[in-house]
Amino acid sequence: MNSVFRSTARAVRAVTSLSSLNQWSRSMCSASEVHKNLAEMVKKDKVVVFMKGTPAQPMCGFSNAVVQILRMHGVDNYAAYNVLDDQDLRQGVKTYSNWPTIPQVFFNGEFVGGCDILLQMHQSGDLVEELDKLGIRSALLDTEKESK
Repeated sequence: MNSVFRSTARAVRAVTSLSSLNQWSRSMCSASEVHKNLAEMVKKDKVVVFMKGTPAQPMCGFSNAVVQILRMHGVDNYAAYNVLDDQDLRQGVKTYSNWPTIPQVFFNGEFVGGCDILLQMHQSGDLVEELDKLGIRSALLDTEKESK
């Protein structure tokens, strides 16, 4: 009787291990696919934002701040992805950039940072320079000329 229990336990462990292996294999494939898709997404447009909500209706204050900063600079033509619509995207972009929070901003496929970094760049004037490198003239330059 004891050997029957041991055989059954071994069979259950083997099935459980096989099931875990299949799950791991599926998750690795999907993680690899998500990473590949993200690499394509961030390179498709000059400016890409992963945010909560949309530019027309941000769903958090930090996402709203990113939208407002870009708007101040006259950057209206950018790709925005709502991470609230897709949990794989939400987690995938965090893994891809190795940055734990949303929103996330990319310029020409390169990770720039989140709301705090974009705000610092805006305040220091670095954002104007970075946009210029992308071929985007900041609207703040025109506002400066008008006020003089």
